[in-house]
Amino acid sequence: MGNLVKSTRRYQRFGLGELFITIGLIVYAVIILYPLFWMVISSMKSYKEIYNNVWGFPSTWLVENYATAWSKGISSYFVNSLFVTAITVISVVLIGSMAAFVLARYRTKLIDFALIFIIGGMMMNPEVALIPLFNILSSLELINTHWALIFTYISYRLPLAVLLLRAYFLSIPRELEESAIIDGCSEFGIYRRIYLPMSVPIIITVIVLTSYYAWNEFLFATIFIESNDLKTIPSGLMNFRDALRTDWGVLLAGMVMSAAPMVLLLIFLQKYLVRGLSEGSVKG
Repeated sequence: MGNLVKSTRRYQRFGLGELFITIGLIVYAVIILYPLFWMVISSMKSYKEIYNNVWGFPSTWLVENYATAWSKGISSYFVNSLFVTAITVISVVLIGSMAAFVLARYRTKLIDFALIFIIGGMMMNPEVALIPLFNILSSLELINTHWALIFTYISYRLPLAVLLLRAYFLSIPRELEESAIIDGCSEFGIYRRIYLPMSVPIIITVIVLTSYYAWNEFLFATIFIESNDLKTIPSGLMNFRDALRTDWGVLLAGMVMSAAPMVLLLIFLQKYLVRGLSEGSVKG
């Protein structure tokens, strides 16, 4: 009887407003997910079926489209993107966490100026800085190398990473630092043994956001890299499309493989992403 009363109360609390919100979220989810579902299904169709049976399932599931796409160039683009993304993420986490550690521990006018400078970096539009960046990288002979992308991605992702990490670091109790100092722990020891282990959620959040940006960035990857052997997935797919011309099944298979790593990353780390952003915003 008690369970029936509780369920009735829950039903009563679920009013008309909640119903519309739920329906709206379901419609939004369908709008977002259906193109991905269509891409996966169409990636295993033949050329004729893509045009003659657009919305249906394939009569024969051509899984070999993925092997063809991998052999025709996706493999090299995938490896290039993996290298650029990994170096970018590691650098952003290390540099950003050390900078955030300093900004969280000390209170001076110089720190305030540094925060204003970092916020200004978040406002820099990539299109505005494109020509100056190209000139700088050309003078350093970094154009048409992976380092042109890595250094650019690091500079664009560091401001957000520093602000997120600093907001989280500010929530760490000062008593822990004082106890560590009494025990003879150095500044770097406090950073490595206290701040980093206690900040895993926000660090994972930074990893996810940085990975998503570096993996999918298109503008710099197209302009700074000329060699087809060095292209990452976003810019490489353009050549992949031109090379395949009308082989849409193989092209869609390549798109599925290029999107899969980030989709899986978000699925497995979404709880840490939400937790890191919410705790950092509240505690900071």
